[in-house]
Amino acid sequence: MPLSIVTALVRNLIKVPAAVLRSRVAKDVEVPALRHENAVLRRQIARVRQESADRVSPAVLSRLVPR
Repeated sequence: MPLSIVTALVRNLIKVPAAVLRSRVAKDVEVPALRHENAVLRRQIARVRQESADRVSPAVLSRLVPR
């Protein structure tokens, strides 16, 4: 029984850094993937018709990003 507790503890200690590393890698991969998707969509559409709500969202979000 004590061996199973130690095994579970070691397994949990290994999972935590792996989850943090995986989230960083996933984030680093997601940005170029979204940029590529954006480029493909821009090639497919000649003229983008944006509504006012489509313009407000990026304007609000841009205020949160430090320059």
